[in-house]
Amino acid sequence: MRQHEITQGHPLLNEQGQVIESGYAKTLILDYHRLQVKASRFRIKEWDYYFIGSDDYGISVTIADLSYIGLVGVTFFQFKEKKKFSYSDFRLFPMGKFQLPHSSQRGDISYRSKKITLDIKVTESLRTIYCHIPRFHNGKSLTLDVLLTDPPRDSMVIVTPFKEDPRAFYYNQKLNNLSVTGEIHFGHQVYDLSKKQAVLDWGRGVWTYDNTWYWSSLSDYLPDGSKFGFNLGYGFGDTSKATENMIFYQGVAHKLEEIDFGIPQVDGQDDFLSPWHFTSSDGRFEASFEPIYDNYTNINFIFIQHLAHQVFGYFSGYAILDDGKKITFNRLFGFAEKVRNRW
Repeated sequence: MRQHEITQGHPLLNEQGQVIESGYAKTLILDYHRLQVKASRFRIKEWDYYFIGSDDYGISVTIADLSYIGLVGVTFFQFKEKKKFSYSDFRLFPMGKFQLPHSSQRGDISYRSKKITLDIKVTESLRTIYCHIPRFHNGKSLTLDVLLTDPPRDSMVIVTPFKEDPRAFYYNQKLNNLSVTGEIHFGHQVYDLSKKQAVLDWGRGVWTYDNTWYWSSLSDYLPDGSKFGFNLGYGFGDTSKATENMIFYQGVAHKLEEIDFGIPQVDGQDDFLSPWHFTSSDGRFEASFEPIYDNYTNINFIFIQHLAHQVFGYFSGYAILDDGKKITFNRLFGFAEKVRNRW
């Protein structure tokens, strides 16, 4: 599969609100502005999602403007105990009022309510995330205060159009292997996040109504201390120009072709907690995935549904870099998910 790399900066959309150039890039090279979207305002979806953690505990932070509804949510995972604690604050019809930045590389996010405070500040070399929820779970408060540093040279950036709607698109960056300093305060307990890594999922787009995606992400250390990660995914849109599959080694991206997650099935149904087997069409990636926790969510309002299996666990296998070097890895922690949205 020949894949098109976008190497020159220009606007993401033309005057008709259509994608000018689809494909992949290694930096956020194209310019997105919400005001340039020509589709219905109800179809615009924008979000920033962070996950920080390893196999003992982790935390996710989401701020999403889906136009008809807005969400600010935090989930704290205790993987060894197979527990999660979640809190979400919803807003009807934000329609851009969250003022999410047009770029992942600059612009701050600030959200205030009686229930939750969220501040995300971004500069060229670091990010800070501060979140405070006075009544997070059973009367206990939660405070997250972290600094994310050492942004890698490369990231996964992809522009995906949709054949069924010329004004639909997804502009997405996955920023893996961010170094973390900071803590979670949950009640009287303190959880140190230093020496863990973070991933950012930055998404802006106009989506069609019914979609299913597969996404897998890993940001961890190899035994020699090298940073290693990957972004793998498929399932929606017109990916004829490029896939979103990349390996990251010491901050440098290595492009893969197509990936299959190999989710096991029992009686025709996905069996998310049995071992998965990942394979690439170019023979450069193969891994087994040992699930330990299924973060299952099913939000169903008849015409609107978010059905997600975000499965955390251990990856073991190999990846072949662009120069032919073979990286083997054993029981590195990450996640893989299957998500269906009717939105």
